[in-house]
Amino acid sequence: MQTVETNLVSQLSLVSKGFTDGDRYHQVLDCVDLALHSGDTIALTGPSGTGKSTLLNIIAGFEKIDSGELQLLGQQAQCWQDNHWSHFRRQQLGIVFQQFNLLTPLNVLDNIRFPLQLNKLKWSPWADELINQLDLREVLARPVETLSGGQQQRVAIARALIHKPSLLLADEPTGNLDEKAGQQVMQLLCELAQAANTTILMVTHSDTCANYMQRRWHLEQGKIHE
Repeated sequence: MQTVETNLVSQLSLVSKGFTDGDRYHQVLDCVDLALHSGDTIALTGPSGTGKSTLLNIIAGFEKIDSGELQLLGQQAQCWQDNHWSHFRRQQLGIVFQQFNLLTPLNVLDNIRFPLQLNKLKWSPWADELINQLDLREVLARPVETLSGGQQQRVAIARALIHKPSLLLADEPTGNLDEKAGQQVMQLLCELAQAANTTILMVTHSDTCANYMQRRWHLEQGKIHE
């Protein structure tokens, strides 16, 4: 009987993915193998257009693989239906985008507690800790579009971590911030993810940001190198 590692969050085995553009086929991922364990923090680097965001989208279920196996929390996920993916994203996944993707009709507090409402969870001491650590207490009632870029990214991090997800996917989370704000955001992101025992896979072009992670993977010509 095959045993499953209890601390294995995500595993890709011989995963390939490509796109057709007219008569041309572009191989993006070529038999990729990788494993994410509980507590891992990993930076994913590589030239533009090599498939880094595609890899995140596959793990999040936004794109399907062409071949191979995708395992999430001990389950084979490549054949999941939409409702199973929705359940996984709602309960086990946090996502931080470069563009923030906040809900602009809502204020800061409503943005942050949105995942709690989806999961029918109550406000908790962990939620208060997030608010305090990210220095958002004084802006909870403000519309998110009135905040600075650094503040909006802090709101996005709070929203992504408030339900203590098993896995956090971050796509250039400091790409729209200046260097000082970006480093502050990275430090807080790592500290809070560690407190929640959340695994991080982060796409970045920044060596400074990559150095905040425990490990670095480099994606080029369809292959991952460590």
